[in-house]
Amino acid sequence: MKFQGSIVIHKSREIVAACFINPDHNKEYQDGFVKKELINGIATQAEAISKLYYKYGKRDLVLTETILKNDLPRSFEAFYHHKHMDNTMKCTFVEIDPESTEYIYEFEYTRMSWILPKLMAILFPGMYRKQGEKWIKQFKEFVENQ
Repeated sequence: MKFQGSIVIHKSREIVAACFINPDHNKEYQDGFVKKELINGIATQAEAISKLYYKYGKRDLVLTETILKNDLPRSFEAFYHHKHMDNTMKCTFVEIDPESTEYIYEFEYTRMSWILPKLMAILFPGMYRKQGEKWIKQFKEFVENQ
């Protein structure tokens, strides 16, 4: 399952990229975000591996992030692993003018190994898209308020 889209953020590409890569900002636009913990490598560099911790009510969620490519402020690619699913994220930041940036994103779920995520993808295919788009819109609002 793959989805993509774009949104215009009314800030410079450098500001957008700086907000995007700083994990201290994740809690501002990612619901349930608790912390990011570097496991291996150099933070923000290709091949760096980190754990991302989220809390949803009583449930805890831990993802492993592997940065595949960091060419910010132009682009960023990462792989995310959870025991029940894997996905990739590709982000491109295109300067429209000195004060506007187009954020182009692509998410692809490459593995769903548990019945519930598979069932949700079949019955509610827009659910994964809506969550990603919600965070993108919240990111836009956060950055524009900086």
